[in-house]
Amino acid sequence: MDYITQADKDKIEEELATRIKQRKELSDRIGRARELGDLKENAEYHAAREDQGMNEARIRQLEERLSTAIVADDTETPDDMVFIGATVKLKDVKTGDEQIYRLVGEMSGDFDPECIEVTPTSALGMALMKSRLGETVRADLPRGEKRFEIMELL
Repeated sequence: MDYITQADKDKIEEELATRIKQRKELSDRIGRARELGDLKENAEYHAAREDQGMNEARIRQLEERLSTAIVADDTETPDDMVFIGATVKLKDVKTGDEQIYRLVGEMSGDFDPECIEVTPTSALGMALMKSRLGETVRADLPRGEKRFEIMELL
């Protein structure tokens, strides 16, 4: 079970549509490369076939993700509860350091030094999911157990 936001779902559907459109282009590329002759030593043909295989694998991956994903409905989530799409300020109970985290359905790949993305399947994401403002959560991170107090929902 994979929780995603509506924006994540839209992004996945958009990529899927783009990749499905690429099928014809990749097929045409293979056909043009095949016309060049000997397939054993035809680098263009092998590259086009590899691109086609990677595209089909990604299509299957996206279709599988959409078939098992649950779009999080945040309209019924209490204002003080952490859920998919929430941005929270956490304070490390031991050190007092504060950091901003965003609970996302899928990592965007964008680097933002001000806000760290976590997914609900990560250790911190599981600890944060459905926790409330003011609570202290415990997460078993790779460097050991950490406790965070939820300071603010942004």
